[in-house]
Amino acid sequence: MSLRLARLHHPVTTLGPGQRIGIWVQGCGIGCPGCVSRDTWTAGPEHDTEVADVLAWCAERAAGTTGVTITGGEPSEQPEALAELLTGLRRIDPDWDVLCYTGVELDEFRRRCPAAYPEIDALITGPFRITEPTALVWRGSANQRLIPCSPRGEQRYARWAGAEREHPELQLQVDDERVWLIGIPGRGDLDRVQRVLRAQGIELEGVSWRP
Repeated sequence: MSLRLARLHHPVTTLGPGQRIGIWVQGCGIGCPGCVSRDTWTAGPEHDTEVADVLAWCAERAAGTTGVTITGGEPSEQPEALAELLTGLRRIDPDWDVLCYTGVELDEFRRRCPAAYPEIDALITGPFRITEPTALVWRGSANQRLIPCSPRGEQRYARWAGAEREHPELQLQVDDERVWLIGIPGRGDLDRVQRVLRAQGIELEGVSWRP
């Protein structure tokens, strides 16, 4: 089975606890204004990647990894591929926790993804709303909820449900002349990143968060 895949990153330390694998899926029909990942909205056959290949990539990075974060794009738009991916991740390391971002609410996610939901430890639900900034950890707007979905999720995520960050945590990774920003930026952070890079002679082109 193929997954419409945007990109893979490791290690990811700003989207969930510990050192994580980050999986960005491609394709989102929600299209929240102000989304930082507009480049993941449109899906086409050029994004099709075998789930087995994604799992092999993850297995090569298992050492020291504590969990997996799946975001996008909208994961619930690929329910069968998501379920196959999650089943495979459990085989690689049963102790990994899985955190999944979705722009829909909990009941809608469960309706869309009945086979995938039981394999998820925590969900961050709800659309991004640019008019509702928040300091809640790992969330971009105040309406979004962090919901533990399993005993492991309760153990690892319950204490973070209402936690706030002092300042946004962001990672920069460079790959093939691309600069990837990983994390949840605060208001004005993206412009500040561009100014800092410009001062070092790096001009960003094709910025993902702008039309």
